[in-house]
Amino acid sequence: MQQEKLSILINILGKYKKSSSELLFFCPYCKHHKQKFSLNIDKNVYKCWVCDSNGRDIRRVVRRFGAFLELQQWDKYTGKVDISKFDDIFTEEKPGEKVEQRLSLPEGLVSLASEILPKTAMAAKKYLNSRGVTKEDIVRWKVGYCLEGEYANRIIVPSFGESGYANYFVARSYIDSGYRYKNPPASRDMVFNHLYIDWDEDLVIVEGVFDAIVAGPNAVPILGSNLRENSVLFQEIVKHDTPIYIALDPDMEKKALKLINKMLSYGVELYKVQISPYDDVGEMTKEEFQRRKAKSAPFDSESYMMHQMLSSF
Repeated sequence: MQQEKLSILINILGKYKKSSSELLFFCPYCKHHKQKFSLNIDKNVYKCWVCDSNGRDIRRVVRRFGAFLELQQWDKYTGKVDISKFDDIFTEEKPGEKVEQRLSLPEGLVSLASEILPKTAMAAKKYLNSRGVTKEDIVRWKVGYCLEGEYANRIIVPSFGESGYANYFVARSYIDSGYRYKNPPASRDMVFNHLYIDWDEDLVIVEGVFDAIVAGPNAVPILGSNLRENSVLFQEIVKHDTPIYIALDPDMEKKALKLINKMLSYGVELYKVQISPYDDVGEMTKEEFQRRKAKSAPFDSESYMMHQMLSSF
């Protein structure tokens, strides 16, 4: 079976040379003139020693640079994905398919990304500072606040759909009164900041938007909702074969394991980030989260069974 996999890689990447247990190809990412793209079929890893493109699943290379037939052959040899199910659910156009959600941002929204801010912004800024949100975060996530109206005294973190229109927003109170969050009258079945997601890179799934700010730009909050198999986010992940890091709160362990099990059935490359003893990602520094993310081991069916047994005690 290893020989069959090698044949597929030769078709995609061309000639190679062997160095111990590694195979050295020309890098399809940076196209360096020397064979510096190292693959280890037994360990299922790859790395370019020039541009540092790397991953823990060679299937990503086959999917990105090979033909669909080659991807089917690779999946046949690895037994990783039910291609027929994938085609049936995710690649066919369906009548009555959902139109991308659009909504208006709150009236009176004031951007906190401006260089000069009114005095009324002080309380909002103080709250964000207490959450470790930096100026760079505010600019990247386009954070604002409302002083009056329906969302008065709330931080507003907007989300933008694929087309560039707002498709949701999070409104979090920055004063100690009333409910902490006030949801807009819109569906949560969308991809938060779909416009900015890079589906070819690692994607971190977290619970809330402040967790996502800590986890990095390629992080998406599920806003406490269940990530169903027919949800927009789940479909995008499977369609793009995106590597996923699950970083849900410890008190959502059962929900996390259910999500992991479903994604494993579609052959998604999965990692589970250890959150404890923190209550959520938002309590960590960005550096701490990245350290934990880097230490996350691949999560497979055996890992799932082990976690399921441990969580039952």
